[in-house]
Amino acid sequence: MTTMESLIGLVNRIQRACTVLGDYGGGDSSFSSLWEALPSVAVVGGQSSGKSSVLESIVGRDFLPRGSGIVTRRPLVLQLHKTDEGSQEYAEFLHLPRRKFTDFSVVRREIEEETDRITGKTKQISPIPIHLSIYSPNVVNLTLIDLPGLTKVAVEGQPENIVQEIETMVRTYVEKPNSIILAISPANQDIATSDAIKLAREVDPTGDRTFGVLTKLDLMDKGTNALDVLEGRSYRLQHPWVGIVNRSQADINKNINMIVARQKEREYFATSPDYAHLASKMGSEYLAKLLSKHLESVIRARIPSITSMINKTIDELESEMDHLGRPIAVDAGAQLYTILELCRAFDKIFKEHLDGGRPGGDRIYGVFDNQLPAAIRKLPFDRHLSLQNVRKIVSEADGYQPHLIAPEQGYRRLIDGSLKYFRGPAEASVDAVHFVLKELVRKSISETQELRRFPTLQAEIAAASGEALERFREESKKTVTRLVDMESSYLTVEFFRKLPQELERFGSPGERGGNSGERGGSTPAEKGRGGNPVERAGTSMPAASNLDRYSEGHFRRIGSNVSSYIGMIADTLKNTIPKAVVYCQVKEARTSLLNHFYAQLGKKEGKQLGQMLDEDPALMERRQQCAKRLELYKSARDEIDSVSWAR
Repeated sequence: MTTMESLIGLVNRIQRACTVLGDYGGGDSSFSSLWEALPSVAVVGGQSSGKSSVLESIVGRDFLPRGSGIVTRRPLVLQLHKTDEGSQEYAEFLHLPRRKFTDFSVVRREIEEETDRITGKTKQISPIPIHLSIYSPNVVNLTLIDLPGLTKVAVEGQPENIVQEIETMVRTYVEKPNSIILAISPANQDIATSDAIKLAREVDPTGDRTFGVLTKLDLMDKGTNALDVLEGRSYRLQHPWVGIVNRSQADINKNINMIVARQKEREYFATSPDYAHLASKMGSEYLAKLLSKHLESVIRARIPSITSMINKTIDELESEMDHLGRPIAVDAGAQLYTILELCRAFDKIFKEHLDGGRPGGDRIYGVFDNQLPAAIRKLPFDRHLSLQNVRKIVSEADGYQPHLIAPEQGYRRLIDGSLKYFRGPAEASVDAVHFVLKELVRKSISETQELRRFPTLQAEIAAASGEALERFREESKKTVTRLVDMESSYLTVEFFRKLPQELERFGSPGERGGNSGERGGSTPAEKGRGGNPVERAGTSMPAASNLDRYSEGHFRRIGSNVSSYIGMIADTLKNTIPKAVVYCQVKEARTSLLNHFYAQLGKKEGKQLGQMLDEDPALMERRQQCAKRLELYKSARDEIDSVSWAR
């Protein structure tokens, strides 16, 4: 069965683990704060409200720094542990493990020095808490967080915004729903002006989480009392107000023992005509027991939700750690293996883009289906095969000796000149596919989660892929250029041999005016508009040939024949260029994109491999933070599991 000691001790242990691992609330909002989920008692009060005296009275020891101005400049997490009667009292600091302090004046000095270690010997404040555990038979099991006193004016040596900084820090503790607010106000001041009550009212308007403490009852003007406050008439809270009588300054100067001071406090309430009827519910001893019992009940009620929050956060952190990856090994073999695994992960995603598992590969088909045919349609064949240009090229090819039957050299020059135009679309297709592949490499690198840790390796893979794609592009350009050149190097003779047959089928000189002077005739494209075939071309009269050689119809027929042949070649190239591009670029990229990189990788030494696995500092920092938080939450889960819960 759980006990008060085990519950409060459980929270104490988790709080200490939080501080060690840097979780003390109000910090990195990218992580859930376990500290803020833990129930705690936050001690709030204005300067000179008697806050320190209340804490010392609860502890029964004089151990807190004293002075003017802001004395408490860092939160003090005060964990009280009740020990067996007769055992020695001692204190321990979290930042000084395994060192026991039995002299509480040394404890005070250590608090001052530890405060200065973070804030310097200035009046600055810091949210990093000091953890102090006190073991004594004269205390109850309780955890209190002493916060800097609220103030209205900055003193010399403090920044102008110190007032707001203190209030902001205090708010981070009292705003969380699991916080119990111990609002301390002096009885010799109007409760309506109390800084602690004002803040508590803002963050806890119903008063469910607030315990009101009224100090300095013995310093009120004669004839006055604080019954209206203590009995809840002036300001009602859900919990009863508790009155405290602190040691006087004279008692402090005389080093009056705190145990003696407690006795004097009991006597004051028992003999006071104003407060005797409330004596059993007044004093620091009653306050400590009240807070301890309430804290235990709050912890018991909150444990299920805290456990759920811990388990949920552990799952989230483990998932993030999986994405961030494990720390890199230091030996070269493990580093090489890691690099190869990362490259394989990238290569897998790159292939998925090409094969259709991810978007992007379809753009390559778009180059062949849209861009290449459109580019071919835009080639200036109309200008090249215009009547004027055909006449010019054929005449130049004839030279001083006019052609007798068909202007073969003229045909060849016209065809060669036309075929050269195909180089542009062919090379443009290569470049377009190259651009798509480069973009897919970039996308694949960015989509490879495992690579995000290693910007240097990302750059290396991108550079190696770029070099490989450049080699594939050069080879592809050579291949498609060869395809075009091959069409020039050997013409399809069968196409031209069919032309006389077409002419004989669709007309003769006598039928259409005798405008023929070549061995050949109209192309299929001319069938509808009439051709100029020559019957019995081998026996044609020379006069007729000389007459027809420079006729307009003759040159039109030549241009039309060449145009038909080029159209046939265009259809061929629209099929063969994509084959060459895919073979030389896409297939090579799919199968051997990083082959050269792998070969070079095997020659690298351990130091070079380590440099390639130089992580992004932000990711390294994030992994360290996640690892710390994961350790904290697992430790907290183990602590909770170690307690036997009563049903």
